[in-house]
Amino acid sequence: MREAATLLRDVFAAESADAAAHVLNRLLGAHTGRLRLTSHGGGTPWHPHLDRDDDAPWPEWFLASSCLALTVLVWDHQRPPGRICASGSCPDVFITRGSGPERRYCSRRCATRERVAAHRRRADG
Repeated sequence: MREAATLLRDVFAAESADAAAHVLNRLLGAHTGRLRLTSHGGGTPWHPHLDRDDDAPWPEWFLASSCLALTVLVWDHQRPPGRICASGSCPDVFITRGSGPERRYCSRRCATRERVAAHRRRADG
């Protein structure tokens, strides 16, 4: 799962829809099977799968499903699907939602921590 998360991080680092699409196309080509509908032998409602097999290991399913979801976000919004948190002490990524000002931080906690640190640097400086 960590390897899948590391591969997906490049999508969140993309600065444009074109860059995100290129990363996703590379991941889709190298790490997924063909798009298909499955009901897992009638045990679930029909739904799409992009992993290589209905019984694929969790990391493969996670990477393939994440690529599919991120692809839909790029397609729908024509921009990168998210960002890496701007806090130097936070490794997290986040999905961008809706309109409004562009988010830089994954959470209010990270944004507040960065604002307080900047304030303290100015006060000490």
